[in-house]
Parts: sequence; C-alpha cells; structure tokens
Amino acid sequence: MALSTAFTEMLGVRHPIALAPMGGSAGGALAAAVCRGGGFGILGGAYGDAEWLAREVPIVAGTGRPWGVGFLTWGIDVAAVERALEYGPRAMMLSFGDPSPYAERVRQAGALLILQITDLDEAKQAVDLGADLIVAQGTEGGGHGALHGRSTLPFVPAVVDLAAPVPVLAAGGIADGRGVAAALVLGAAGALIGTRFQATAEALVDPSITKAILQGRAQDTERSTVLDIARGSQWPSKYPARTLPHPYLDRWRGREAELAADPEARQDYQDDVARGAIPPLPVWAGEAVDLITDLPSAEDLVIAMATQAQDALNRAGRR
Repeated sequence: MALSTAFTEMLGVRHPIALAPMGGSAGGALAAAVCRGGGFGILGGAYGDAEWLAREVPIVAGTGRPWGVGFLTWGIDVAAVERALEYGPRAMMLSFGDPSPYAERVRQAGALLILQITDLDEAKQAVDLGADLIVAQGTEGGGHGALHGRSTLPFVPAVVDLAAPVPVLAAGGIADGRGVAAALVLGAAGALIGTRFQATAEALVDPSITKAILQGRAQDTERSTVLDIARGSQWPSKYPARTLPHPYLDRWRGREAELAADPEARQDYQDDVARGAIPPLPVWAGEAVDLITDLPSAEDLVIAMATQAQDALNRAGRR
C-alpha cells in the first residue's frame, strides 16, 4: 500500500520517505537502495567533489528511478552545481547557506529545487526563491543544524503554514514509520531521514560509526561546534552539530575560542585519528538514535517504515 502525498506525486515515488544527503555516507549504493524501496534517494554530494560524483552517480542512476543530489550550500560554487546537473538528477537539494546564486540554474536544468531550512526566515527565502520542496529541519536531527532552531514538532506546522502551497518534508528525530506518520499529521508531505539510514547495509560509513549508532542513546547526543573546530572544518559556527559522545567534547566543552586559537590541540586531534584513538569522523546522530537497533538493507527499511506509517495512521483513524 502506498501513501500518496504531494511529495510522492511530484517526485514520482511510492513512499513519502527521502534519504537525507549525508555528506559522503549517502553514496550511490545507499541512494539506490532507497530508490528501489520506493523512496527518494538523495546523494550526499557535500562539497561537490567531481571524482566522488563520477563514481557514485551511475550507481543510483542505474536504478532507472528518480534520484537527487544534495550539497552544502556554504561549501560549493557554481561549477559544482552545474557539474552535478549534467548527470540529470530529478532534484537538487541545497542546505546551510544562501541558495540564491544557484536556484535559477537548477530550474533552467529542469531539476526540482529542494531547499532545507532551519528557521522561518530561511523558509520565507525558500518560498521567495521558488523552491519546489522545502525541508524543515528540527533541532533533534543528527549532524549540523541551527544554533537557535526549534524542535521538529512545533517547527514543521509553522513552516507548512508559511510555505503553502509548497510541499514540506519534516526532518529531525525521525527514524521509523511512526515518525513518518507524525510528519504527515503535522501537515508535511513526507519525511527526510538521516541517522536511521546511516545504520544500513549500504551506507558508506566506517564500521566503528555503525557500531556507535547501534549502541547510542539519545540522552548522550550533544550539539556543539567543538568537533568542527578540532578537526579544522570550515562549517559556519551558526550550524553546530549533534553527535554522540566524544573525548574532545569533554576536553574542550565551553572552551571553543581557546581551541580555535590552539593549533597544537587541533594537531592532537589529527594525530589521535591517525593512531585510531578516536573515530575517523565524529558520529553524527539524532535524538531518535535509540530506535536504531539493527542493520537492514535500506530498501527493506523504506518498505518497513512505509508499512508502519500506514498502520499508525490507520490506528489514528486517518485513512
């Protein structure tokens, strides 16, 4: 049974479930599995690395299903956008930064424009730029998000009201079909899901990260800029990241300015990674991490979530 929404009709997919374009880990195999399951797979293009795209795009494009690609808006340029558009994605998703330099190019290429937003000002800009689809990211989500954002539950309906008739996807703290059903009840046309898809057979993640997610607890997640500073990332400070516990969080919490001014401390971080003392990357994880207890195929996961969502809606009397 399919749940038909404005999102499924717009993208030509069976289920209102989209893969979050998690940089690097949402590769071709993961996006392809989501597509085969009836969802919408979005490649995590991050900064637009040409070699990565050339390797991963054919895998998802080979499914013959609609697919997309997402980028970190603050970390790309026009060349990266145009290069990705040459592959013919059904949609391009832009997150974290000003998408205005790229919006018209996406439209001219015939791709749908998906803009992820973290507050109502960004939502209004997305509407003004003619976004075809808006992703409303609540603060429960794993990875980077708004410093002064709002929780998914109150944020999504506010965005739905502001953006109407533009369809909205809910993101942040959704890891199963019950969360998808809740998103639909809030007025969203579907859900964009990240952390849950990190723990699937097809995700491009180090085994240590998969293990940490399966063992993770929501109460242990933390939003901080410490790990971005320690690893020399250029992420804007207005977008801290939610991660699982990490030794450098304990060491530098509340001392971010001191860490930023200490090159030896940042070198220590790189040395610790090199000798295996800490994971190769922080473990991005949202507040729904407790719900993740297995490592299925993403294809099977999409189908299971869609079935659970339908059951939840039926029980709530929404048919």
